[in-house]
Amino acid sequence: MNTPSRVETRTVDEEEAGQRLDNYLLKHLKGVPRTHVYRLLRTGQVRVDGRRAKPDRRLAAGEKVRLPPVRIVEPDAPRRVPDQMLERLMARVVYEDEQLLALDKPEGLAVHGGSGVAHGAIEALRAMRPDARSMELVHRLDRDTSGLLLVAKRRSALRMLHAAWREGRVRKVYTALLAGVWRGGSRRVDLPLEVQRPQGGERVTRVTRSEGLHAVSIFTPRVTYPGATLMDVEIETGRMHQIRVHAAYLRHPVVGDDKYGDREANRAFRSRGIKRMCLHAARLEFAHPADGRPMLLEAPLGPELAAALLALPDNDIK
Repeated sequence: MNTPSRVETRTVDEEEAGQRLDNYLLKHLKGVPRTHVYRLLRTGQVRVDGRRAKPDRRLAAGEKVRLPPVRIVEPDAPRRVPDQMLERLMARVVYEDEQLLALDKPEGLAVHGGSGVAHGAIEALRAMRPDARSMELVHRLDRDTSGLLLVAKRRSALRMLHAAWREGRVRKVYTALLAGVWRGGSRRVDLPLEVQRPQGGERVTRVTRSEGLHAVSIFTPRVTYPGATLMDVEIETGRMHQIRVHAAYLRHPVVGDDKYGDREANRAFRSRGIKRMCLHAARLEFAHPADGRPMLLEAPLGPELAAALLALPDNDIK
């Protein structure tokens, strides 16, 4: 292991402006475990212009970031992304140009490596496109959520798309199979969410009436089945586990959701051939960061899930 003997201070340059602090640290502290990077942030050992900062803080050009001494693991050899994984993802590229790449991420693939995951989607895409030196995630999807994952290939595109995300200029529509038969039509759910970490446990998101982040989801029924409803869900915000938590609060949890879902419903649908969490990022609409032209990207449900839905009895198409 290599242990730097002193504190290092780095100045954020123009290309790095707009980047999240945690992503900045992961880039400059290569070899430091992700969990340790977040521990440095929690304990205040990382400072931005002399002050503590949260992981999602957006950096500005000229700001000075204090990096504490850390122990860096020097791997014997870099871990290579398997060819089979690269071939699988190559076939799932929905759109690509010099600025962007959109991937139809398969269910079960994490968006980035770490915490026991050797390679995530972003590591695989970087291996596929080694000439795209600034390839970064524009947003994230849960590991068990499939569908559209947008990646910027240039820092300028990343900054503009992050701004569009923050300002609500990106339309995001998901397809979800919810437990139970939905009554009525479209419903707008405006319930604040708070991320909590029970002592010794994983982070969970809860609906809160007092404190929390503004979160809006619009549920629109498409198809009803015995015991379930296929929905379009448009989100005006993008909080952690937002659709899953809002759906569970409405007593219509996402089928196959082991964290917020209904165990009996999940067991029943597994017996019918649905063995995954039924949440899919189906559509993105936004302005292209280079010239402002309207972009509409779509990813249909995967064939296995689509076939399982078709096999359900007595479906009623809305």
